[in-house]
Amino acid sequence: MIKKILIANRSEIAVRIIQTAHQMNIKTVTIYSSDDRNSYFTRLSDEAVFIGEGSLADTYLNIDKIIDAAKQHGADAIHPGYGFLAENADFAQACIDNNLIFIGPAPSSIRVMGNKLNARKLAEHLGISILKGITGDVKTILNEVDKLEFPLIIKAASGGGGKGMRIIHSKSELPLTLEAASREAQSYFGDGTVYVEKYITRPKHIEFQILGDKFGNLIHLNERECTIQRRYQKIIEESPSPSINSEMRERMGEDALKLAREINYSSAGTVEFLLDENRNYYFLEMNTRIQVEHPVTEFVTGLDLIKQQILIASGEKLKYGLIEPRGHAIECRIYAENPLKNFSPSPGFINFIKLPNGAGIRNDTGIFEPSEIKPHYDPMISKLITYGESRTEAINKMIYALKNYSVHGIDTNIEYLLAILENNQFRENKFYTNFCEIESGNLLNHLSNKKNEISDEILSAIYATYKLYANIEASTGKVIDEEYNVWKIIGSL
Repeated sequence: MIKKILIANRSEIAVRIIQTAHQMNIKTVTIYSSDDRNSYFTRLSDEAVFIGEGSLADTYLNIDKIIDAAKQHGADAIHPGYGFLAENADFAQACIDNNLIFIGPAPSSIRVMGNKLNARKLAEHLGISILKGITGDVKTILNEVDKLEFPLIIKAASGGGGKGMRIIHSKSELPLTLEAASREAQSYFGDGTVYVEKYITRPKHIEFQILGDKFGNLIHLNERECTIQRRYQKIIEESPSPSINSEMRERMGEDALKLAREINYSSAGTVEFLLDENRNYYFLEMNTRIQVEHPVTEFVTGLDLIKQQILIASGEKLKYGLIEPRGHAIECRIYAENPLKNFSPSPGFINFIKLPNGAGIRNDTGIFEPSEIKPHYDPMISKLITYGESRTEAINKMIYALKNYSVHGIDTNIEYLLAILENNQFRENKFYTNFCEIESGNLLNHLSNKKNEISDEILSAIYATYKLYANIEASTGKVIDEEYNVWKIIGSL
C-alpha cells in the first residue's frame, strides 16, 4: 500500500485527496505557491512544500520541481487531481521514471485519449457512433465542408473546457473562425490543430464513470448528466441522468467499457457522449482523470473514488461488479463571478463564509474561513452536492442549501444557480446544453430583482459584522467611525 502521497494540485481537490488519504492512514505532502502560502490545504496536509513565486509554469505546472519535492519528502506516489498536470502523459512518465507511483492511468492511455482526433478514430474503429467531421488544414476543411450539414462546431484536437470551440452556420464564416479557433487552441494547449464536426443543436451531455485495475478488470459506475453548461463549462451535474432509461444505460455503459478495454485502462476515467433529440448518442471524448463532478457518483454508489484510485495504484484488484444507482444526487459549482457583469471573475477577499449543512448535503471546498480568491486560478469556490431519494428531493434540498450558503466580500453565482433550479424547464427535464443561453434574459432578470432586495438576514449580517468590527477595534484601542464601518460592510455585501 502507498505510504505517502504528494498532491500535485491545490485548493478544493487537494483537500478532497488529503481527507481520503488520512482516512486510509496515508501521509500527505502538498505543494504551494506564494499565493497559497496560508491556504487551508497546506495546513491540513502533513507536510507542505513551497514550490515557487512565479507563474503556473514555474509552480503547479513545473514537472521537475514537483518530482524533486516528492523525492525529497519521501513520497512514494503522486496524485495529480484534475486540471494542471492530471492529463499530461509526460508528467505520468516522469513519475514512473523516478520510481514514483502515478495515481492515474498509464502514460500510453493518456496519450491515446488526450488527442480528440485519435480518440474519435479509435471509437469509430470499435463501432461506437461518432459525429461526422473533417480534419486537416484550413484548405482541406474548406474543400470538404460541403459534405457536412450546417451548423458545424469547431473543436481543438487537444484540451477541452470550451477553449478553441466555435459554432458556425455557413461556409462563409469558416476561414476567419477556423483561424481564430486555431490561435486560441495553440495559446491554451500548445497545439493549434482543430477539426469540424456536425453540431447537435439540442443535445444532452451524458458521461460514464469507469474504474479499471491493473489486472484487466473494468466496471462502470453508471452515468452523470452534465447538460447545464455555460460557455461549454459544466455548472450543474446530476446522477443518474433523468434523460436515459435502463436499456440505454446498458448500451452506453458497454460502449464506454469497450473503449477503455481497448487501451488497457486502469484508474478512474470518464467516457463522454452527446445524446440527440432522437435518443441517438455519439462518442465525445474520454477524460483520463478524476472529474470535478465525481461526488454525485459517490453519493449514488456509496464508493469513494479517490480511495479506489489509490487502491488501484497500489496494485489492488477491483472488488465490485455491476452497481445500481441508489437515489439521486446533484452538484452545483459555486464560482467567484458576477453574472450581471457578463460573468466576469470576482477575485478578492471573502470576509465571511457560511456553508450549508444537514443530512444529504456535502461541501467540497478549500475555503472554510475568511480567505482571498486570487485572480491567477480558476474562480471556483466550492462544489455543493445534495442527495435525495428522488430527483425532486435532491433539487429541493439543493435549493435549501443554496439559500443557506453565505459568501460576503465578493460576487458569486449562487443566485444564478438558484434561478436555474427553480426554473420549471429544469425541474421537468425539458432543457439542453443551450439552456443558459436561451434562458439568459429570464435568469438575469431574476438576479437583477434579487439584487434590489435587502432581506432581514442581510441586515442582521450587517449589524452582526459591524459589532464584530467594533469589538475588535475597541479591543485595540482604536476609535471607530460608525458610519464608515457600516457602509464599508454594506458595500462588501
